[in-house]
Amino acid sequence: MTGGAQRRAAAGRRAVELEVALWRAVAVYRALALAYAAALIAKNSGGYARPLGGWAVLAVMAAWTAWATFAFADPRRRGRPLLAADLAVAMGCLLATAWVESPEGIAAGRPTLPVSWVAAAVLSWAVRGGKRLGLTAAAVLGVGDLLIHVLAGTVGGLGDRTFNGIVLLLMAGLVVGHVVKLARDAEARLARAVELEAATRERERLARRIHDSVLQVLAMVKRRGGELGGEAAELGRLAGEQEAALRALIGASPPAAGAGHRDGARHGSWDGSWDDGAGRRDEQTDLRPLLTAHSAATVTVSTPATPVPLDAHAAHEIEAAVAAALDNVRRHGGDGVRAWVLVEDGDDEVTVSVRDDGPGIPEGRLEQAAADGRLGVAQSIRGRVRDLGGTVAIVTAPGEGTEIEMTVPRAPDRRRRS
Repeated sequence: MTGGAQRRAAAGRRAVELEVALWRAVAVYRALALAYAAALIAKNSGGYARPLGGWAVLAVMAAWTAWATFAFADPRRRGRPLLAADLAVAMGCLLATAWVESPEGIAAGRPTLPVSWVAAAVLSWAVRGGKRLGLTAAAVLGVGDLLIHVLAGTVGGLGDRTFNGIVLLLMAGLVVGHVVKLARDAEARLARAVELEAATRERERLARRIHDSVLQVLAMVKRRGGELGGEAAELGRLAGEQEAALRALIGASPPAAGAGHRDGARHGSWDGSWDDGAGRRDEQTDLRPLLTAHSAATVTVSTPATPVPLDAHAAHEIEAAVAAALDNVRRHGGDGVRAWVLVEDGDDEVTVSVRDDGPGIPEGRLEQAAADGRLGVAQSIRGRVRDLGGTVAIVTAPGEGTEIEMTVPRAPDRRRRS
């Protein structure tokens, strides 16, 4: 296993360890709260209207504590059914207070049967879904606190203790959910930083090997071809273009951690895929390195400083269309013709233009080429962009060069949001 793979595996283990630690903390709280509830039930059972009911509720709480500790330990079980069951059991034990406790005890503000044990359900929801789910569970149990007085007929005896309990549940759901989100975000940023470091080290290693071999050979071929002239000069020119393209490729930096963040949910990584923040990876490719690979002595590629993520298929189709345009420049422009590739990243679309300073395209030439079966522009450029739902505009005049502008819309769920 390479060093980069080891770092990524270590980051994955840290994420798993964070989840285990969070659920273990909930399990410990549930057990301690059960012990506290048992002590209060033992102390107050003599004043209950139905003392045996108090012990029955305690037995249910103990059984559920054991099962929940086991169930939540398995990530495959931490879904909606288990969370709903956890909240339902807590709600049932809470409402049982109205049946077990005497109306006088409820009116006097004596604690509910499960007391703080019900907060374990709030913590579970907060750990699973953040502060939004945590607040939802707290609100449900807060309603349960009020229903106790309705069922016992002691609505007029609502006191500060009831409202304090509801407020504490809401604060627990909010604070724990927020802290859990911060912890997970920090772990995700650390994982991306580790991945970026691994990618950078691998790129540096490959760059050193390429510089010591391929680039030196290409530079020598370029120099010697120019000295020999003739066909060797053409080989030297091609070697020089490939040297420039290769230098641009290995010199491009991988995206900074989080640089691929486009809509608050998706983060970039150097392997071309994108993470939406919930662990799902999307097939996205940064268009920039695909196009900068075409840089050469006569080709200048200008791209934004931040990644330009597109669907992998769309990105490669655009790159192929640009390659076809540059091939036309080389074939029909003549010696010394320069070309410029410009990428513009908009909110809803990406525009790539290829401009050259060649002789331009004579009027009717494209139509005649299509009629003769030469479909370089019609299919390799226009056809590809049309299949992506985009448009192609060609501006040319004799002696004024040619500009091909390709505009491709982003998919609705890929559009940038401010």
